[in-house]
Formats: sequence, C-alpha cells, structure tokens
Amino acid sequence: MVLRHHRSRVDTESRMRTRILAVVAVLATAGCAKPSSRESSVPRATVDPSLTGSITGTVTLDGPPPVFTPIDMSQSSACVQANATPVVAPIVVVGEHGALANVVVYVKAGLGPYQFVAPTDPAILMQKNCMYTPHVMALMTGQPFEVQNNDPTMHNVHPMPKQNRQWSNSQPAGSAPLKSVFARPEFAMPVLCNVHPWMRAFVFVFDHPYFAVTSRTGTFQLPHLPPGSYTIEAWQEHYPAEDQTVTIGSKESKAISFVFKASAPYAP
Repeated sequence: MVLRHHRSRVDTESRMRTRILAVVAVLATAGCAKPSSRESSVPRATVDPSLTGSITGTVTLDGPPPVFTPIDMSQSSACVQANATPVVAPIVVVGEHGALANVVVYVKAGLGPYQFVAPTDPAILMQKNCMYTPHVMALMTGQPFEVQNNDPTMHNVHPMPKQNRQWSNSQPAGSAPLKSVFARPEFAMPVLCNVHPWMRAFVFVFDHPYFAVTSRTGTFQLPHLPPGSYTIEAWQEHYPAEDQTVTIGSKESKAISFVFKASAPYAP
C-alpha cells in the first residue's frame, strides 16, 4: 500500500510539472511572436488631410515588348464568334512612347497605424469576349467585389487567394453578378475560369488606399499620403518588380518614374 501511494504521488507531481512546462512554453512563444506589419496593439489614427502630400509618376518599358502567340479559342464556338480577330493575352500592354499598362503601383512599406474606410462602390471584374476585363485590378479589404458575365456562354469564376477563402462558382449567361468581399490583403491573386483555361486576371487587395493600376498612358497617382518615408513598388506580370524609396513632407508632392527593361528575365 505504501509503495502504491508513493507511485501515485510521484505520477501526480510529474503530471503537474509537465503542465507547468507546457504553459511556460506557450507564454514564451507568445512573447516572441512578431505581429504583422499592419497588425499592432497601437491604436490606429486617421490621416490628417491638411498635412497630406502625393506621389505621381510614370511607368515605361525600355525596349520592344515581347510577341505572344494568339490564344486558341477553338474549343468554344461562342468564344470564336465573339472575337472577329485573333486575341493575344494582355500580358505586356504598351502605349505611346513605351508607356506600360497593367502595372500595380502601391505603397509597400512605411505607413503608420492608420485606419481607412473601404469604398462602398464595387470593384467590377467583367467577362467579355471570353476574356477577363480588366486584366489587372486592385481594391481594398472590405470593398464589394463583383464578377459579371457579359458573354452568351457559361463561365466558371475561380479566384485563388492565399489569405482569404477560395471559391469557385459557375456563372451562366445572363445570370446575376457574383458578389464577394475580401477580408485580408492579397498579392497578385489569380482569377481563373475552369471552362476556358486561357482566361486569367490578377486581383490585388490592399488594406490601405494608396495604390493605382496604370492604363496605356503609363501614369499613376498616389494622393493624400501622410508625411513619411515610403517604399513604393511597381508590379508587372511579366517582369521583376521594381522598388523605390520616396520621402515626402507635409503638403509635398513628388514625381517618380519606373522603367522596366524589356530584356529583364520573365517573372511569373
């Protein structure tokens, strides 16, 4: 009986020590964890519009753009009939004087703990002539996101986020828009069509409003920026991203330019 009592007491003490060590380990791990760049216990403030400045600029391509093979849409008669001429994927779109379209220019780093209100107007991705339009788009977390089918055929909308819930919905011709909201930021999220494999768009989701997508003019504007030093990144689907550091003071505006080299290696 004494031996059993001794063993029971030893086992109880051993279990207690194990539990204490586990609690200590959890606390130590929590103390060492690093919050993400936009997650902090510091209260978020609002931007003072009387102090803000802006960053504007241009994006160009130095050299001739690559030549891509026209898309084979022969598997779908509706898609062939929708396009009178061959369609080339808008991977590199150039305007006058090398102006580069579909480039996402955004504040990559440097923002303080500010709070921002998402727009209530939806960001709309269309399916037209069996292509996604626009090819590259950006919106804010919490902003409505809609996908419209403007074709006389069925599509299947398949966003592939890494930080948000993935979904895949069929969308017959003439049906209502598909609606969603992204709660977390996403970088270059592909949106596919499981019916037509050549269809692809890229969607960026930011937790701030300091972003722009260039058109064929290659110009961009990042207005209403609070004073500070920022890393500005320019992302393009085919070329490696370009970064610049820009410091602006109160009510100051600066102009910058990004130049992508046509000979740069492909950046999938």
